[in-house]
Amino acid sequence: MDRQLDISSVLQGGYATPLTRELQAERHLTKSMLMYPIFITDEPDAETVIQSLPGQKRWGINKLKGFLEPLVKKGLRSVILFGVPLLAKKDYCGTLADDPEGPVIQAIKLIRKEFPDLVVACDVCLCEYTDHGHCGLLNEDGTIFMAPSVKRIAEVALNYAKAGAHMVAPSDMMDGRIKAIKEALIAHGYGNRVNLMAYSAKFATSLYGPFREAAGSAPSFGNRKCYQLPPNARGLAKRALLRDANEGADILMVKPGLPYLDIISEARTICPNHPLAVYQVSGEYAMIVAGANAGVYDLKTMAFESMECFLRAGCTLVLTYFTPDFLDWLS
Repeated sequence: MDRQLDISSVLQGGYATPLTRELQAERHLTKSMLMYPIFITDEPDAETVIQSLPGQKRWGINKLKGFLEPLVKKGLRSVILFGVPLLAKKDYCGTLADDPEGPVIQAIKLIRKEFPDLVVACDVCLCEYTDHGHCGLLNEDGTIFMAPSVKRIAEVALNYAKAGAHMVAPSDMMDGRIKAIKEALIAHGYGNRVNLMAYSAKFATSLYGPFREAAGSAPSFGNRKCYQLPPNARGLAKRALLRDANEGADILMVKPGLPYLDIISEARTICPNHPLAVYQVSGEYAMIVAGANAGVYDLKTMAFESMECFLRAGCTLVLTYFTPDFLDWLS
């Protein structure tokens, strides 16, 4: 070289080998960081392919043990359950959400019996169960009726806890529901036994499309922009994270993932003492798979890159449909 570089400018020696590149990371992906979203339907023998979510299916209760058994043997540590009622009639208040004979509560009991070391989380929302497809109860003009919505969400969360769930995860974005759920858990003796994971910064995104097919949860009118966060709302997301932390959330979540890495990083900064989750949502997953199928990149390489971005931003738990793949890749 014509000139001597300043010592502080020479960085490449620090990551010249595979090992030294690994050592640049503050944390590394492990199987315990992965939570697998599973769709449970009220068709007992269902094993239904979800077209827009490659490799994913809706499972009936009679198929669940056989599906989970090999994953648990590979090191699966946690799942999150989403109910998909297809046979029963939905109503305005989501009665099916915590039906004792419904798919979620039946799945909780089966998993607790068959896989006692597997952590069972339950998504808590009404959109899959209401005839209008919104995440809360409605006023006559179609707007959210907040007080009964929060009460109903807390009721569903408590009933999941009573059925044996280790974790309840409200995704509805109703104001005040974290405090209401925490108070209900404490009042009924579950405050020190059930984890409360809040979908705290959940954005109104186009990336939920495949999920809405999978869960049958698309709203019958309007949209959810009045309660899910606007994509440009950095300050509002920070306020929502702090609110949920102050109302008793045990884990905070940002959703979706890759387009909102700045929000994940903000969450790690403003709530440094909380575990931080991210949901790599259905549209993110589907795009990564589609890109790999189109020859844009290698699927495994890109999936790992997405995980490394989440961990770099500060996450300690990732909800992802790639979980079965990672159980193999990390072995």
